[in-house]
Amino acid sequence: MTSSQITLLGAVAGFTIYLGLPIGRLRSPAPTLRALLNAVATGILIFLLWDVLTHAWEPIDSALSDHRYGSAAGNGAVFFGCFGLGLVALVYFDRYVARRSSRVRAFGPGAAAVEELSPRAGTRVARFFDLAMMIAVGIGLHNFAEGLAIGNSAAGGQLQLAVLLIIGFGLHNATEGFGIVAPMAAEGRMPSWARLGLLGLVGGGPTFVGTLVGQHVVDATLSIGFLTLAAGSILYVVIELLAVARRIGRKELTTWGLLLGVVLGFVTDAVVTAAGA
Repeated sequence: MTSSQITLLGAVAGFTIYLGLPIGRLRSPAPTLRALLNAVATGILIFLLWDVLTHAWEPIDSALSDHRYGSAAGNGAVFFGCFGLGLVALVYFDRYVARRSSRVRAFGPGAAAVEELSPRAGTRVARFFDLAMMIAVGIGLHNFAEGLAIGNSAAGGQLQLAVLLIIGFGLHNATEGFGIVAPMAAEGRMPSWARLGLLGLVGGGPTFVGTLVGQHVVDATLSIGFLTLAAGSILYVVIELLAVARRIGRKELTTWGLLLGVVLGFVTDAVVTAAGA
């Protein structure tokens, strides 16, 4: 299998994320469905947070076991630094977006519709669209690291492993598309097809880029950095989605939805685990 074929398959693995995006076009879902969508998306992201941190910590754990304390300390600094950056940076980014949205909605040019006269309503719409983008960015960082794994396997001559990773990541990414748009569907906000296309590109495109880079660059520290950046952003989004769940109520349904999301994450990850990734 040639390098270009591996890269193409890596692109396919990334863009299966589009399979879950059309759920965002649901028109005014019922309150029960809204609560379930939000909870399942949260469950998927909780699984993804565990999965990302586990893979990022493995090289550090191995270095400690082999008494390579310098390597462990260096990668540990990258781990915690990038994790903190991914988490805290989104707090300030979200605050900036909320303030900017409020100013634009309050003083925008032209005739205003009735709902536009409420800055709070405008901010709420912008926040949920921006929350979807935050999820896409976090998943994109994670998928870049997955692409690195595919490329590294191919570069090391492990073509069978590379193909199994492509299949596994492709199945996994199909559920991640749902996780991106579920908050918008839960709020009854319908994104345009162009918006869905952009979200899919941000979330899935990095798998293709990572596969391309991974065939030429094998670096554990780089992988740790991208994984922990993703983990920090995913944790922030989980906090936001749990706040949404609290506002929606329906505690029992939310609990079942969280369980379903976590189970879906583990089930779709089974192929990757079987491949020894």
